[in-house]
Amino acid sequence: MFKKLEILDEKDKHLRKKSEDVIFPLSNDEKKLIQRMIDHLTYSQIEEYEKKYDLRPGMGLAFPQVGINKKVIVIVHEYEDGKFDNYVFINPKIVSYSEEMIAAEAGEGCLSVNREVEGHVPRYARVTVEGYDEDGNKIKVRAREDLAIAFQHEIDHLNGILFYDRINKNKPFFTENEIRLI
Repeated sequence: MFKKLEILDEKDKHLRKKSEDVIFPLSNDEKKLIQRMIDHLTYSQIEEYEKKYDLRPGMGLAFPQVGINKKVIVIVHEYEDGKFDNYVFINPKIVSYSEEMIAAEAGEGCLSVNREVEGHVPRYARVTVEGYDEDGNKIKVRAREDLAIAFQHEIDHLNGILFYDRINKNKPFFTENEIRLI
């Protein structure tokens, strides 16, 4: 039975704290929460369930957004219509990144930010992320474009950073000549 997650609002102080490393093994509660996050994100991207459960579409969540300051991120990436890849990274670190910068043309959103925020968020076009899976095995992924943006966005949450912190207040929008908009 699906139960909607309680996601903290941007005003909550938990979201501004630096998260702590996860010590293995994960507790059963942590494993259940990860599964609930996967379900929530998957349903939020399927129109029928989005409406049925009154969900805001999202592709990523970090533990701080549900009130736990531990380094866990979950990304559910729809790579093809109705087909999803799940990424669960524990203690994730960006180990390399491209020189090329991109930004989501429509701007970024966040399930903890319940308002429109205008502006482009500069991100690396490609990142390599290392971390651990739920069983403590070392994992690594090379992400590009929208998936790279999602990894950077969620890892920022682990450091108490919200996406709009990265928008230049004096020049919130880039032109195609300045950054590649996707």
